[in-house]
Amino acid sequence: MNRLGPLALSMALLSLVAVGGANVVIPDMHRQFVGVYGWLGDADFARLFAIAQAAPGPNVLIVSLIGWHVAGWRGALVATLGMCGPSGVLCYVMTRVWHRGGETWWRRRVQQALGPITVGLIAASGLTLAEAGDHDLVAGVITAVTAVMVATTRVNPLWLLGAGGLVGALGWVSGG
Repeated sequence: MNRLGPLALSMALLSLVAVGGANVVIPDMHRQFVGVYGWLGDADFARLFAIAQAAPGPNVLIVSLIGWHVAGWRGALVATLGMCGPSGVLCYVMTRVWHRGGETWWRRRVQQALGPITVGLIAASGLTLAEAGDHDLVAGVITAVTAVMVATTRVNPLWLLGAGGLVGALGWVSGG
């Protein structure tokens, strides 16, 4: 079965709604590649996300990793171009329109609407990843405590990431 066509189409469509970056479409990536196509399992998806976030560079790296998992180097290339191409063209066109718009009423309305939309999409991404990665009570508690600490304190998230890695290394959570 040729996976490159559906992979390219899925990524191209996702790229057009990835306002705020690739992380905002994580729930739909999960739905497509785990639920619809069955190319990844929940644990695979969560691992690829973790690798993409741990590696230096842009958060869009998850796209290349999914593509690699699905169809090797060709999949990585197709997925990356599918995610970056359409949104890059849309960004170019919209930037030209945006700068011509000046301080119009519609521009202010769009700016006001994009913030809450992006926050909602990122929150949905977090929930999807928690559902895919939390396979026992300890993992669920770690996720909840981490979310509360990130939202309510100024603790550097790297400390929380390190603590989570230590808990995993000690075998206190299941691997899924």
